Amino acid sequence: MPESKNYPTTPDGRYFVVRGRLWRTSNPALPEDVRQHSVNDLMRARRQVGVAKKSGDTDDEHTARAAVDAAKHALGERGAVWWTDGAPDFNRKMVANTPYAAWYAALPAN
Repeated sequence: MPESKNYPTTPDGRYFVVRGRLWRTSNPALPEDVRQHSVNDLMRARRQVGVAKKSGDTDDEHTARAAVDAAKHALGERGAVWWTDGAPDFNRKMVANTPYAAWYAALPAN
């Protein structure tokens, strides 16, 4: 996800921040066609979650959520980290409780 006013990206490009929480970015080494295919799968699965929730079909919702998870794994946003330097994963952690705390605190909006 590109950096924006609302969602700053960590200097190493591994995470973006939403409401003080780190979320892992997609693997930047993915070929564009693979990335786009996975994004399309993700968006389709998210729509399916909404349809299933509206209809009250818990089986379809479970299937759709599994498809969301699979797409996020394919993008590198979940599962094994995509970087190779051995740095730990801080996905879904509050930025204030990570090594990114000082960087985040120094941002103008914070």
